[in-house]
Amino acid sequence: MSETTTKVETDREILEEAQAKGPGATLGAWVRLSGPGWIQSAITLGGGSLSGAVFLGILGGFNLLWLQLVAIVMGVVMLSAISYVTLSTGKRPFREINSHINPVLGWGWVLATVAANMIFLMPQFGLCYGVLNKNMGLFTDGLTSQIVVSALLFVAGGAMVVLNMRPGLPSKIFDILLKAIIGMIVLCFFGVVIKLAMSDAFSWSDVFQGFIPDLSGWSKPTGQLAEIAAQVAEPYRNFWTDKIVADQRAAMIGAAATAVGINMTFMMPYSMLARGWDRPFRGLARFDLCTGMAIPYILVTSCVVIAASSAFHANPGEDFLSNDPAVMATSPIYGGAEKLLATRVLMDKEQPLDIPDAYLEGAKSETGDIDNGKLIANMLASGEKYPPLLDRMAKLSKEEKTLAASLVKRNEAVLADSLKPLLGEFLSKWIFGLGVFGMGFSTIVILMMINGYAFTEMANVKPNGVVHIIGCALAGLSGASWFIVWNGDAKTWLSILASSFAGMFLPIAYVTFFMMMNSTRILGKDKPTGISWLIWNVLMLVSVVGAIAASSVAIYDKVTGAGTPLPLKYTVLTVVVGYLILFVGGFFFRSPHDEAAAEEGVADAS
Repeated sequence: MSETTTKVETDREILEEAQAKGPGATLGAWVRLSGPGWIQSAITLGGGSLSGAVFLGILGGFNLLWLQLVAIVMGVVMLSAISYVTLSTGKRPFREINSHINPVLGWGWVLATVAANMIFLMPQFGLCYGVLNKNMGLFTDGLTSQIVVSALLFVAGGAMVVLNMRPGLPSKIFDILLKAIIGMIVLCFFGVVIKLAMSDAFSWSDVFQGFIPDLSGWSKPTGQLAEIAAQVAEPYRNFWTDKIVADQRAAMIGAAATAVGINMTFMMPYSMLARGWDRPFRGLARFDLCTGMAIPYILVTSCVVIAASSAFHANPGEDFLSNDPAVMATSPIYGGAEKLLATRVLMDKEQPLDIPDAYLEGAKSETGDIDNGKLIANMLASGEKYPPLLDRMAKLSKEEKTLAASLVKRNEAVLADSLKPLLGEFLSKWIFGLGVFGMGFSTIVILMMINGYAFTEMANVKPNGVVHIIGCALAGLSGASWFIVWNGDAKTWLSILASSFAGMFLPIAYVTFFMMMNSTRILGKDKPTGISWLIWNVLMLVSVVGAIAASSVAIYDKVTGAGTPLPLKYTVLTVVVGYLILFVGGFFFRSPHDEAAAEEGVADAS
């Protein structure tokens, strides 16, 4: 009998004995045996969650705290459904989906998971380097430092993955290390917020009120920005409110996508099957998701929103509000707002800016029309900036400049610097930085793990073999190449763009497991009935509708956005339409699945 089998039997006996003793003993056993939920927590507490939480705090203050709470609750519902199906059948979901539901759903699920892993790992590596470089000052700028840090992260992440692949003591050490990292993240951010509260930087009543759902942020500015926008005269008010609302929507979609991503839906069943869990572990799985994933996520993201709101919401800083162009240019957010402010100045029809012909000639398109984007780029070119434009930008009202500042993406280093007067050097640089680093590194480890499982499923071989290692390594190498693919100061914010794209694929998993939870062919006597069936379906429908709504808006924004290149718009449309066509056809091409043959094939391939 293998070491893994012995441990599973021991865990099963612990659960059954505890359940016989009553709820108190059962709860104690659940706490002792928890694991996969913490793995999910390590994924969701990554760069996307960080950037989304910071932006929510900047835009909405405390008013959007409810969003991440709702998003993670919906995620827990669907992951609980996934765990219920997996532990009831004891079978690998990818094969079950292909044979009983639709092979296009199954392959779309695994391919979207692999794509998300390869994309999301890049900003996680960049995030960790940014913390070590800008927050802690442990590494200097430059390609050499980027290569060294990337190599160290790849090796450290790979070592953690190897620990998880080996049964017994190594996997136990992995669990302890992972829980320690998550605990460190929670404590770091919680400590930051406690210090802010002691400095009277915010009101707890405002914070608690922010957890009450309010959908008005979908159509109008929230928090103090709503009051500030009301003080701006037309037509400029609409200019600012339209941009703020568009960014609020994008941030809301990003927050929903980073709470539970497509790759998390893939990891959950395989992390449980790898531990040998089955039907008696279904209650433990739901408890594990609530305590190991949801609670840390809510605590950390709420703390980040509170910190970002305290530092940035309706607070651009004195330098940015200066009427002197030279002083205004010293603000750390000036570079991010420069083109936006220039666009606003060019809108002024009552006192139009006098623009020399040299700038106008260089901004003409092939049709002879003036391209505002080129015109602004010419007037703000490095070393040749047009002084009258800079002066008009600096002379804009305090209200308009505050609204412009709310649209600027800040990275973790800027947030840490802004918190320094309230927290002090140690807390703002090291404790805050350590929390951010933990978020990035834990996500690197788990995304590498997920890619290994995805590769074994596509190859139809058992986990922990050569194919598994190749999948993990390829994901890690993709992430380690971040300094070639991803660049710019706001590396943290690149992840929110990737999360919007992944959000388009999240309904794939949600719809799939909704169908599986209602399939007698798959679940047999374990299919929920009566009140249980009604509760499951109501909760799942809310989650599915929410995922589809977020996905639809993400697709619409990609296709209609002015900043999206035309080839990219056609690419998005082609992918969406092509997948829908394949999805419909998949119902006609599925074939019955011979489980015995499949198991034999897996054994032969391994």
